[in-house]
Amino acid sequence: MWETVFCSVSEFDLSELESLFPAAVPKTDNTSKTDRRKSLGSKPEKVQLIELRRANNTEIMLTKVKMPLPDLVSAALALDQSTLDVDQVENLIKFCPTKEEMELLKNYTGDKQLLGKCELFFLELMKVPRMESKLRVFSFKIQFGSQVADLGKSLKTIDSSCNEIRSSLKLKEIMKKILLLGNTLNQGTARGAAVGFRLDSLLKLTDTRATNNKMTLMHYLCKVLAAKSPQLLNFHVDLVSLEATSKIQLKMLAEEMQAVSKGLEKVEHEFKASESDGPVSEIFREKLKEFTDNAGADVQSLSSLFSEVGKKADQLIKYFGEDPVRCPFEQVMSTLLTFVTMFRKAHEENIKQAELEKKKAQKEAEAEKSKNAQLASKNDSKASNPSRQAKQTLEKTRSTSRRGKDGG
Repeated sequence: MWETVFCSVSEFDLSELESLFPAAVPKTDNTSKTDRRKSLGSKPEKVQLIELRRANNTEIMLTKVKMPLPDLVSAALALDQSTLDVDQVENLIKFCPTKEEMELLKNYTGDKQLLGKCELFFLELMKVPRMESKLRVFSFKIQFGSQVADLGKSLKTIDSSCNEIRSSLKLKEIMKKILLLGNTLNQGTARGAAVGFRLDSLLKLTDTRATNNKMTLMHYLCKVLAAKSPQLLNFHVDLVSLEATSKIQLKMLAEEMQAVSKGLEKVEHEFKASESDGPVSEIFREKLKEFTDNAGADVQSLSSLFSEVGKKADQLIKYFGEDPVRCPFEQVMSTLLTFVTMFRKAHEENIKQAELEKKKAQKEAEAEKSKNAQLASKNDSKASNPSRQAKQTLEKTRSTSRRGKDGG
């Protein structure tokens, strides 16, 4: 039906309809395509050279900085930590233009005002030779102080721990007692004349239990020490730095030490390379020289401390008769800390057990005392109040006595 209707010639007068129903008849768009192009051309479109997603992410990053692009670059070149923090600098590094992006921008010959924010940001960075390298130097400088301080603190903690362990006479005496305990236990065997023991043997003291299954060798050791050498029970107070040291990995410190040294080398390399940059890097070089003059001495001092502490760590391992290759420093610290924890726990359990036994003995003594008191009270009662049977016996005796007298 609709096909035949659609093909029919309209019998309605358009002019008459427009005059009678102006609101119902749509306006005819008489604007030509050429006019539309002119209208659109009055607002030039932005030129996009950088991939859309990358450009959007860059613009989002820039909105968080909230400062004009020239000021942003100036703050970075001045190594101004009061204006830019490490997170902002790291973001700037992440959004530095790649070689390909720089080529695109160099080959662009059009109106730069038509470029987007991302493109303009890239162009601003490209005004400074090796801007990404300078930003990495800036990031290193910001973090340098805390890195050196943390490294120094960790190294000094290890140094203190090594000194505390080796100078503790109480720990040495505890080790001697454990050796004697083991030799006594193994008397008559080849193991009964040991001159030392592996450090991990300390952790096996809780594995051996008594026949009554109520105590381990660790409990027994603590019990004997409490009775004969109580002054040794608090040997852990000599090892103040042990717990903190057990959380430090020498391997990680070595990696951090290397990162600081390599980082300073890159700083010095960029400082030398920037000599040919001209006026644009003048402030950068001035600020960087102030930093490198002090940083070099700090790294040298830290490197010496690291070397010294490394030697002390190896000496401590050998002090316990262990091989640094087979038994790393971290394992020594972990074993000692675990032993201290187990020793203290066993001693505390001995104290609690002794208290329980004492209370039990007191309770039994009180019960016995109460029982004896009751018996004594009962005997006293019998002595002061003769029983009925006793009275009858007495009466019977008296009666018999009377009859005897009457018969005589």
